[in-house]
Amino acid sequence: MTEAAQFTTLLLTPATVLDPQSPEPAPTRAADVRFEKVTFAHAGSGPLFEGLDLDVPHGAKIGLVGRSGGGKTTLTRLLLRMTDIDAGRILIGGQDISRLRQRDLRGLMAYVPQDPAMFHRTLRENIAFARPDASDAEVRRAAEAAHVTEFADALPDGLDTMVGERGVKLSGGQRQRVALARAILRDAPILLLDEATSALDSESEILVQEALWGLMEGRTALVVAHRLSTVAHMDRLVVIDHGRIVEQGTHQELLACDGAYAKLWQHQSGGFFDDSAAHSPDLR
Repeated sequence: MTEAAQFTTLLLTPATVLDPQSPEPAPTRAADVRFEKVTFAHAGSGPLFEGLDLDVPHGAKIGLVGRSGGGKTTLTRLLLRMTDIDAGRILIGGQDISRLRQRDLRGLMAYVPQDPAMFHRTLRENIAFARPDASDAEVRRAAEAAHVTEFADALPDGLDTMVGERGVKLSGGQRQRVALARAILRDAPILLLDEATSALDSESEILVQEALWGLMEGRTALVVAHRLSTVAHMDRLVVIDHGRIVEQGTHQELLACDGAYAKLWQHQSGGFFDDSAAHSPDLR
């Protein structure tokens, strides 16, 4: 489907998430995130979440882990209010997100999905999409921090290279770097990463993780990850299974519990409980 067709389809799709008639002002930049007794079911399915509670203090770095289909990505979509919950509340800075304009709500967050959207524009324009008023120097700094310039500078037109429809001229890893540059440029108080480095090779991932670790400082971060080594140094890991939080704690605490997380770690580390991956240079 072309961009024009996608845009037409979007315009013709009835809105299911509406702004409040009397919206409240968005909270300040220093904001905690709280899910209170959240219940949610996908259309045509039974409840995924029933009375889910999750508290993310301001500035905390939280890793969301667990088996596929457990509800990790859905949590990020609910926080972005891409769909509404059935019961309960989601709060940012003590304010119910349903009382905020969607534009104001999403302005508080930088979101990097596993398969980021790319536009048939230049690399520079795709990065600047996060903050259209950014200067060329700011875009360049974000591109450097996300290691976009490593491949862009080798192209004849550099950051002015057209990426093709849906970024067809870029590899999956390159698209993820562009999306990470957007997050860096956006400079939002809440950072949502959903398998944001899954398409990167090991060497690139180490470099990008270092940039991300710096970006997370002072921000509230929710990071969905399949590879546990990429989140092992988070302040807290939340293990989600079939819509339920089954464990919470640090990497070492969860290994000591010998529960769901420890089994996932053992599986990914080839049957050994060696936690050396948790001390890799990308997660200092």
